[in-house]
Amino acid sequence: MERHDLNILLVEDSAFFGRVVSERLQQDYGFRVAWAKTLAEAMAVLDESADFFAAVLDYNLPDAPQGEVVAKVVKRGIPAIVFTATLNEELRKAVWINKVVDYVLKEGIGSVEYVAEAIRRLQRNREIPVLVVDDSVAFRHLISSLLQVHGYQVHTASNGREALTLIGREPGIQLVVTDYNMPEMDGVALVSALRQQFGRDQLAIIGMSGQGEGVMAARFMKSGANDFIVKQNLLPEEFYCRVNQNLDYLAHVHHIREAAIRDPLTGLHNRRYFFEAGPQLYANAKRDLVYLSCAMLDIDFFKKVNDQYGHEAGDRVLVAVAEAIRGRLRKTDLLARMGGEEFCLLVPSREPGMADGVFEDIRRRVEALQVTTQDGQSLRVTLSIGGTSSLGGTLEEMLGQADALLYQAKQSGRNRVVSDT
Repeated sequence: MERHDLNILLVEDSAFFGRVVSERLQQDYGFRVAWAKTLAEAMAVLDESADFFAAVLDYNLPDAPQGEVVAKVVKRGIPAIVFTATLNEELRKAVWINKVVDYVLKEGIGSVEYVAEAIRRLQRNREIPVLVVDDSVAFRHLISSLLQVHGYQVHTASNGREALTLIGREPGIQLVVTDYNMPEMDGVALVSALRQQFGRDQLAIIGMSGQGEGVMAARFMKSGANDFIVKQNLLPEEFYCRVNQNLDYLAHVHHIREAAIRDPLTGLHNRRYFFEAGPQLYANAKRDLVYLSCAMLDIDFFKKVNDQYGHEAGDRVLVAVAEAIRGRLRKTDLLARMGGEEFCLLVPSREPGMADGVFEDIRRRVEALQVTTQDGQSLRVTLSIGGTSSLGGTLEEMLGQADALLYQAKQSGRNRVVSDT
């Protein structure tokens, strides 16, 4: 289970429910929980330390029976999730007016799971840029404020053309919420333009309009929107559910894609990804846009590690070596585990011969490693590297040349770099 290492304020007067929530959040999800049973205790905790990522608040407390704790905690700038045993329209409005993250009915352990997921979302949302597009200042502010409560990085635009310009500057945006009726470029035209650049697995789009509910929804969806909301019917909980579902879809697709192109043991890219991304680096080098060096890297006597210490130790060596290599590289370099104890590296650069220093640094980093086995033994390994800057006729030929140089490194004593630069 992923650890979160976040401080959570829990305010709950029920000893049973408070214990269940506190234990669940701490033991199963890794959150640090400060548990107060009254409004007075909660204020004392906050006066001592305001370093809380989120708060889980019981609406009805002995010294705050009308939800007074909610406003006081939110006023401190802490995102709040409200627990309530009952819910009616009056209470619902009283909760939402405080701009809380969500409310949860006390309905057993499922409620605790929901709270934990809401907190995890808040953590995730800090890394997600979103864009709100609407020519109405008031409605743009409304949608933006709802998203900001959930911790998103919110950008705004007043029409479609402005939105396209902004997305050009902020390519990481994952969600667009757009109105239909805007000057210069309406929402449907904006969706069509966005879909020419981003697939449904790259960008989620929610259309909104105050007119023509049925027809307008169809127009948005046919243009490529993932979802549609009628402005007059906007409810915060429904809005958040739709936002969450669309972003969860993107995250799910990303997870599947990452699983397909990542080596599960080391976390490096795999052979499949190397031959998807490598050709573009090679093509850039062929067009004289960059210099390109290629290296094949192989752990020396790796079979002896497995035979002497076991495969669990071998896995630890692979993870440690992968991390040592990755720690020396830039984002522009391409590293992949090709299989077994063999890795491949493409290093683009602006100057010829630069990669040789990188290869030697990697060799030294691996030579300095000390890997501890499960039973406490310490072992060392070394790395042989064959590197080339000769492009040849194809990427495969370049790999073949690097592999031949790796063979020379092995034959001449191992733990060395052999390069044709």
